[in-house]
Amino acid sequence: MAASETSDKPRKTKDQLFQVLQEVVAELHPGQTPKVELDSSLDRDLGLDSMARMELLSRLEKRFALRLDEQVVAEADTPRDLLRAVLGGAQAAEVESRARIAAGEAEGRSGAPEQARTLVEVLEWHLENHPDHPQVRFYADEGEGEVLSYQRLGEGARAVAAGLQWRGLEAGSPVAIMLPTSADYLFAFLGILLAGGIPVPLYPPVRRTQLESHLRRQQAILSNCEAVTLITLPEALPFARLLKAQLSSLKSLVTVEELAERGGDYARPAIAAGDTAFLQYTSGSTGNPKGVVLSHANLLANIRALGQAVKVRPDDVIISWLPLYHDMGLIGTWLAGLYFAVPVVLLSPLDFLGRPKRWLWAVHRYQGTLSPAPNFAYEICLTKLKDEDLEGLDLSSWRGAFNGAEPVSAVTLERFCERFSAYGLRRDAVAPVYGLAENTVGLAFPPLGRGPLIDRVEREALARSGKATPAREEDEHALRIVACGRPLEGHEIRIVDGSGRELPDRREGRVQFRGPSATSGYYRNPEETRRLFDGEWLNTGDLGYLAEGDIYLTGRSKDLIIIGGRNIYPQELEEAVGALSGIRKGNVVVFGSPDPATGSERLVVVAETRESDPRVLDKLRGAIKNLAVDLLETPPDDLLLVPPHSVLKTSSGKIRRSACRDLYEQGQMGKGEKMWLQTLRLAVSTLSSWARRSAPGALSLLYAGYLWALFYLAAAVATLVILLLPRHAWNWMPLRAIVRVAQRLSGLSLKVEGLEHLPQEPCVLVANHASYLDAYVLVAALPVRLSFVAKAELNQRPVLGFLLRRFGTEFVERFDPRRGAADARRISDRARRGGNLLYFAEGTFSRVAGLRPFRLGAFVTAAEGKLPVVPVAIRGTRYVLRDGSWFPRHGPISVQIGEPIRVADDPGKDSWDQALKLRDAARRFILGHCGEPDLGREGEAENSGGRPAENDS
Repeated sequence: MAASETSDKPRKTKDQLFQVLQEVVAELHPGQTPKVELDSSLDRDLGLDSMARMELLSRLEKRFALRLDEQVVAEADTPRDLLRAVLGGAQAAEVESRARIAAGEAEGRSGAPEQARTLVEVLEWHLENHPDHPQVRFYADEGEGEVLSYQRLGEGARAVAAGLQWRGLEAGSPVAIMLPTSADYLFAFLGILLAGGIPVPLYPPVRRTQLESHLRRQQAILSNCEAVTLITLPEALPFARLLKAQLSSLKSLVTVEELAERGGDYARPAIAAGDTAFLQYTSGSTGNPKGVVLSHANLLANIRALGQAVKVRPDDVIISWLPLYHDMGLIGTWLAGLYFAVPVVLLSPLDFLGRPKRWLWAVHRYQGTLSPAPNFAYEICLTKLKDEDLEGLDLSSWRGAFNGAEPVSAVTLERFCERFSAYGLRRDAVAPVYGLAENTVGLAFPPLGRGPLIDRVEREALARSGKATPAREEDEHALRIVACGRPLEGHEIRIVDGSGRELPDRREGRVQFRGPSATSGYYRNPEETRRLFDGEWLNTGDLGYLAEGDIYLTGRSKDLIIIGGRNIYPQELEEAVGALSGIRKGNVVVFGSPDPATGSERLVVVAETRESDPRVLDKLRGAIKNLAVDLLETPPDDLLLVPPHSVLKTSSGKIRRSACRDLYEQGQMGKGEKMWLQTLRLAVSTLSSWARRSAPGALSLLYAGYLWALFYLAAAVATLVILLLPRHAWNWMPLRAIVRVAQRLSGLSLKVEGLEHLPQEPCVLVANHASYLDAYVLVAALPVRLSFVAKAELNQRPVLGFLLRRFGTEFVERFDPRRGAADARRISDRARRGGNLLYFAEGTFSRVAGLRPFRLGAFVTAAEGKLPVVPVAIRGTRYVLRDGSWFPRHGPISVQIGEPIRVADDPGKDSWDQALKLRDAARRFILGHCGEPDLGREGEAENSGGRPAENDS
């Protein structure tokens, strides 16, 4: 009996440790349930700051009746480290063994391989933990359809991997897949990964009668990626052999059945997180193909961030008809489901296009919870489905109806929400999102459960000056622009002007991003890779603006056309049409134009010809339509045959696609007006627009230079004052006068409200932190003497530490819990004797707008010293000087001071409980007045609804 109890001690200790940790985490993050596992990060995953670690240390010592070295808790990275310390060194080996088992059990309960570094490890983890778990179901009108478990997926993938290696596939070699949505596609994709190859998805032919022409259109991609093998349909093999003769790299053409019939096992190659997982081609099939390189690390970072954004649950079911050759269908649905062990119901794109109601009925039939689609799909459901098609439909299970992959229409969103609310669809389930292949798939998602957020802006202001000025309610011509969410965890978005200078909120510019999901570039395409990168930022090719943390897209700076969720690049069709007899070669323009009726884009073809015979013109129109169908598998929505010199060009002869689009949308294309008049009018318009947009930039540059000169002058005078007047009581008033004079000279308006709330007795002031300007703003705004509380590391810097000490700054230890608690008591004692402490409760700031979680130091100090907490909300400083930018801007700043929050006189409450209540109350006030979204409670919809407020721009 004693032996059994001894052997079971590590498990019981682990359970008790987890219970203590979960108690502390639950108190720190009410309403949230961060998952506690042996390898969770105490900082990143559980959010334990130094004060929380001190509380944890105290509770562990009470629970286990022992004394722990404070350095153990200070330096611990994970609960595993704490478990080792509690059990003691003699049991370390046993603990490590059992800890590994426990970690596996914890991950088994979560259904996600959080320690996996590659997709191969993800599959292997699931095969080990729940091989019989259903992963994919293929939709069928009759019956339940084919179901693939992880075991069946693994068997099919291993068979393909063995067949590829038997045919000589070497690790790192690209293998192309041209298959429809099917089990064979999944086996092929995973099998290539298991064998060490790089999958290259190609879209399959719509009609098998056009196999030859379809294969020829893929030639440029196959040549660019140097695919060694093409896995395709049996009926495509005869045509593929003709193509193989023209591609020296292409060694074999096979079907999945041929690969699997070999049998045997495969040799697992070494695969690292940084290795290429697959190539996602985003461009057309001719010209200059762009294959986005995505590593295993990129994929897993994006999938995990997506899972965090939508809070994936064990009972989720994903429904998707999106093509598996496209990132949204491949990664956003199937691979995400594979990772999180969420069942995925797959329809083919033809299933949806042939009968759109299948999609919605699949949600009903399988109680689907997550299902994305492009905007055109939602529009099709509105226009093609009759009421009788929907009788008995129940969409109440749908909690994530994501709209992305092409421009999102505000009209479509509103109409879809309105019509399908009668069938159980909740408005808060509809979520416009933003992503691109260059960031794996997802880049921005809205807070969970918020519902569509639509901004109304002045049309003329956006067109003329790029300002997204909120429109008045009575403005009938206002533009309605959809919010596409906030950057995923760990990712960033910024807006820049034509010279690469970052723009403030509500100013339209080029959208750039960075983050762990970002590609390293395009495969074997250095020219396009150079265009993609702007330093450490990547260009999306889109135009948009930011407001209150959300990205609003207004257009594209690239020539890409998106129709029916497909990317279409115009050069291919322009070249083919120009080669027709009767068409003036080099004088053809293809572009996309918004179509409000469909919520998608119209494909417009404009071609110059000298022909005037109606019969000849009809033949030309027929030939152009046939070319469009052959090349793009879609006819043009509008086709104009125009006289010579109608297509606008630059002086060097390049087609001016945007200018032609403008003429078309004005109804002026091909009207017979003299070319020089058209060119002159557009030139004047362009110059006028350039002048309007450039003038503010030049003035901003001059203003920024003036501000920095003023800052350095004020800093020099302030340093002199600190040196001459060593005591804080002496130098406070002169320093505040210097800051206030500098503020007035800067032209920055400072509005302060709530000064009457400042108490007469000592207090702890708590402010949000958005910019380097915050400390200066508070010195200028608050008429009471302040002692800033800063991290102890600053005290170690010779010059800065000396100046901060002379200025009365208090320093607190962040990493040693016991020293941190002692510092809090020392600072609290000083405050009680007279003086006001000021904390930036977030501890740090970044360029991303939003209120971060609050650290507990200020509130523990207040609770132990029985000091009132005064919340202070700063607004506008992030706009004036954003982190990472040294380009200040002119704008208003406001400071709102709240009523003091006093410590409850309750002997039954310890300082920890009091500190938590003080923190929550102060944060509620600051969140309500800082004008930024809540980054501390992921997914909360409060304070995020409604139209964005007018910002400082």
